[in-house]
Amino acid sequence: MKAIVIHNYGPPDVLKYETVPDPEPRAGEIRIRIHAATVNRVLDVSLRAGKEGARSPVLPLIPGVDCAGVVDAVGPGVSKWREGMRVAAAGVMPLDVCAEDGDGYTGATGMMGIKRPGGFAELVAVPSCAVIALPDGLDFHHAAVVTRHVPTAWNLLFNVAELKAGETVLIMGAGGNLGSIGIQIAKHVIGARVIAAAGSDDRAKLGLELGADHAVNYNTHDLTAEVMKLTGGKGVNVVYDNIANPKVLPKAFQALGFRGRLATAGAHGGPNVTIDFSHLYHKQITIRGQPGYHPPDVPKCFAAAADGKIKTQIERVLPLSQAAQAHRLVETGESLGKIVLDPTLS
Repeated sequence: MKAIVIHNYGPPDVLKYETVPDPEPRAGEIRIRIHAATVNRVLDVSLRAGKEGARSPVLPLIPGVDCAGVVDAVGPGVSKWREGMRVAAAGVMPLDVCAEDGDGYTGATGMMGIKRPGGFAELVAVPSCAVIALPDGLDFHHAAVVTRHVPTAWNLLFNVAELKAGETVLIMGAGGNLGSIGIQIAKHVIGARVIAAAGSDDRAKLGLELGADHAVNYNTHDLTAEVMKLTGGKGVNVVYDNIANPKVLPKAFQALGFRGRLATAGAHGGPNVTIDFSHLYHKQITIRGQPGYHPPDVPKCFAAAADGKIKTQIERVLPLSQAAQAHRLVETGESLGKIVLDPTLS
C-alpha cells in the first residue's frame, strides 16, 4: 500500500510518500481501507516538526490520528464488523492484542498516528473496540472531521462545562475547528445563547453563520466590555476555549459571571496565561481542563451531524500524496476550514 512515513523530524518535506507492506489485522482487529484522514495542527503538524516529544512518538511512523473508510478485512475473533461496513476510528486505543470489545484489557494504550500506525495511508489496522459505525448520509470526509473534533467539543460543553439550555456561553476561536463546532453544539443541540469571539471580521461572520447570537472581533473591540454589554452586565455562564491566547483569554475570563465555568482542552496559543484571581474568588469561578472525549457520547455526535445540527468546515480535500502541501497550509494558517487527505484520489 501507499502511505506517508516520517523517518525524521523537520519541515513538511520530511513526509515521504512510500510503498509499505499492507497491515494484517491481528486477533480482535479490523483493517480499514481509508477514504479520509484529517490534518491536525498539533497531533500531526507539530508532531512532524519534532515539537511533541512529550508524546513519545517512535520513528519511523505513519502519522494520522483519525480516519474514515470501509472495513477491508477482519482479524480472528471479530464478529461485530464485516467487510464493506462504513466506519471511523481515532484517538487512544489498545496497542497490544485485545478482545473484540476491549473488555478486561490492561495492556499499553496510545494514539493512532503517534504510538501505532495512523490514517495517512491506504490501509490501517485498528482494534475492533476503537471502531465507530458511520450513520447513513454522512460522507467519509465529513465523518473524519466529526471523529476528530465533535466528541471533544461535545465533552467540553456537556460534561466539563455542564452548559444548560438558556445559559450564555462565550466560544473562543470561533473560526477554528473546535470553535466552529462548539458554536453549533451549544446553539443547535443544547439550546444556549452563544457569543462567538474571533480575531477577524471574516471569522466573526462565520460564527454568526453557524448560529451564534452575537460575534465579537477581539482585535477591534474590547472583548470584556462587549460581552458585558451583551449580557446586561451579568457576564457569561461559560467560557469555552482550546487556544489559551495570552492576550485574549484574560479578557474572556473577566467576562465570566457569578459561578461561571471556564472549560478548556488546548493551549497551542499559550500555554501561560495571566488571570485575575480576585475575579476568580469573588465570582466563585470554576476552571476545568480536560482533553479527549467520553466514548458513550460518540454515537450522539454522529447522529447530530447526520441530522444536520453540526456541519463541519472543510476547506480542501487533497490526495494522500500531497500531505506535505496539506501540512504547509495548516502550518502557515492559510486554511480556515479543515484539510482532509483522501488516499482514493490521485
